Amino acid sequence: MTAPTHPHPLAHLAPAVQGRLTALAADGGKHSAKVTHWSDRIGWVVGLGLFVALVYWLMRQGWQWRRTLQGGLPALPQPPEEPGAALLTLAGRYHGSTTAGQWLDRIVAHGLGVRSRAQLTLTAQGLLVERTGAPGFFVPAAALRGARLDRAIAGKVLPEGGLLVVTWEHGGTLIDSGFRSEHAAEHAAWVAALTRTTGGDTRQAQGAHEEAQGAPTGADTAPARAAAATTSASTTASTTATTADDKEGAR
Repeated sequence: MTAPTHPHPLAHLAPAVQGRLTALAADGGKHSAKVTHWSDRIGWVVGLGLFVALVYWLMRQGWQWRRTLQGGLPALPQPPEEPGAALLTLAGRYHGSTTAGQWLDRIVAHGLGVRSRAQLTLTAQGLLVERTGAPGFFVPAAALRGARLDRAIAGKVLPEGGLLVVTWEHGGTLIDSGFRSEHAAEHAAWVAALTRTTGGDTRQAQGAHEEAQGAPTGADTAPARAAAATTSASTTASTTATTADDKEGAR
C-alpha cells in the first residue's frame, strides 16, 4: 500500500509568482523604452540650444560690424558744467538712434544702440540726456535740427504718436533719437519747444499741442465757419440792396 501524497504547501503560489515575474519583465522593457525616449528629447534640446547660440553669435557679429562701420562718428558731446535752468524735463525710456529718416538703420556707436531708461532736460544751451546703465550725452542747441511725433525707430514700433523723435547733427551725420515719456501727453509740448529752439515753423507743433490739450479740431469748428459764411453772405446781400435803393432814389 502506497502512502497518500500531499501537495506542497507553497505550490499554489507558483502561478502568482510566475505572473509577477512576467509583469516585472514587461515593466523593465517599458523603462528601457522611456530611457531611449528621453535621450531623443535631450538631443533635441541640445540642438535647439546650439541653434539659439548660433543666432545670438550672428546678431553679435552684425552689431560689431555696424560699430566698425560707424567708427568715424566722433565721441558724444558732454554737458557743460553749468547747463542752465531747465525749460522742460521728461522721464521715460530711450528707444535708440538711427540715421535721420531711416528708422531701421540703427546707430550703435558710443552706446547709442542700447535701450535704457532716460531723463531728458531741455535748457537754453541744449538737450541733456541722462541714461540708466548706458552713457548719457548732451546735444548743444546749435546741433538740434527739429522734433516730431512718430511711431517707430530702431526696430521698435509703438502706437501712433507714442514716440518723441529728436533730430540732431553730430560729426556731419543727421541722427534721429527716439524717446517715450511715462506720460505720452507731454510729447506735444516737447515738439513745440524743440521746434522753437531750432527756429523752425511752430504752427504744426502748436496744433499738435492744442489737440493734445483738447482744443477744437476741424470737425468742431465747422459749424462756426458755416455761421460766419452765412453772416458774410447776408451782409453782402444787404449792402447790394441798399446800393440799389440809393440809385433808384437818385433817379
